[in-house]
This record gives sequence, structure tokens and C-alpha cells, in this order.
Amino acid sequence: MRPGQLLLWITGALELLWGFPVLGGLLVINFLWTPLALMFVLHIITFVVCSREGLSRTGSTIGVVTSLIAWIPFVGMVMHLITGAVLLLTASRSTGRY
Repeated sequence: MRPGQLLLWITGALELLWGFPVLGGLLVINFLWTPLALMFVLHIITFVVCSREGLSRTGSTIGVVTSLIAWIPFVGMVMHLITGAVLLLTASRSTGRY
């Protein structure tokens, strides 16, 4: 499995966690929105790694936007769910070969 594909799986799973109603919101608020900053950095790293490996960068781009606007209630939840789905779809469609 390519490092970029692994990062897509990880960021996709985390995005779905943050988008999970109630639980995701409570985690983000209790950690003082630090998960959004962490995800912003992780999406940028995933974007760079996927660029170098020739994988799709769409999910990471959406993830950066999500990290910037996710502090808005309900909008953030929906964006996290959409981003998670896109990232996991991208990861599943990657060949996984060098």
C-alpha cells in the first residue's frame, strides 16, 4: 500500500469520526477545536504525498476547506461526512502499487 493511500484511509476515517453527530462535535469542542487544526495539517501532508505519487488530491483539497469552515455548527458536520466519504472512495480506488 502506498503511503498516500494509507494517508487517504486515515484522514477519511478521522473525518467520518468528526462528522459523527454528537460524538464528533463533543470531541472537537472538548479539545478546543484543536482537531480542526490537526486535520488541516494532515490534509496538507496528504495532498503533498498524493501529488508526488500521482494519486487524486480532490479529497485532501476538500479536507482543507472543511478544516477551515468546520467550526460552523451543522455545516461542519455535513462537510466532515462528505469529506470522509470522498477520501475513503479515493483510497479504495487507488491501485496500491508502486
